[in-house]
Amino acid sequence: MRDRPVQLIMIGFLMILLPWVYYLLLVSNIIVIQNDTLGFILLFVGFASGVAGLFMGIIGAASYYSIKRKK
Repeated sequence: MRDRPVQLIMIGFLMILLPWVYYLLLVSNIIVIQNDTLGFILLFVGFASGVAGLFMGIIGAASYYSIKRKK
């Protein structure tokens, strides 16, 4: 993935955006979770996805800068 940093940045952006959409749907009661354990797992997966997306975006930006600096 080091040769395609823009793709890495876009995947990271989507991984950050999707949990926010999920949280918005939860708050507006479009998605209703009946089980507390399932809700905890889904919220944790959303949080982990956001953190992983942030790191992927940072790695993609660093790779992009590294490639541009070599040229």
